[in-house]
Amino acid sequence: MHLLPKVIAAALVLVAAPAIAQDHSMHGGAAAPESKLPAICLENAKGHDMSAMAAAPAEGDEAHKALAATMDAMHGDMAAGMTATDIDVAFVCGMIPHHQGAIDMAKVELQYGKDEWARGMAQKVIDAQEQEIADMLKWLEDKSK
Repeated sequence: MHLLPKVIAAALVLVAAPAIAQDHSMHGGAAAPESKLPAICLENAKGHDMSAMAAAPAEGDEAHKALAATMDAMHGDMAAGMTATDIDVAFVCGMIPHHQGAIDMAKVELQYGKDEWARGMAQKVIDAQEQEIADMLKWLEDKSK
């Protein structure tokens, strides 16, 4: 039985699931302190409640827990980044944590996955998304000048 369709389905459910109350440091309206987003991404995040994002389920084996946890790590910064006034900046700021989430998911696949095709795809995701994050950060830096 193939795990990839189940993983995709689980990710879709997590994204669409109703909010579950949880203790995120962004409840006060800003991205988590460990946010790696540039300041331009966070200028409007203050005062916005980022707690409405779905929580990762705390059930399943370690691999599934790790995969689901990547979603939690991504959501607060995505929501905060998309509050930027300029729609182009908001798009890019939302995409950076989205891409980082993909990288984190791929790293879980490399840690726990056994299928060579899926592991190869995970490495391709990491390579592509890291370069795209670098491109987006450079664009934001240039836009901030």
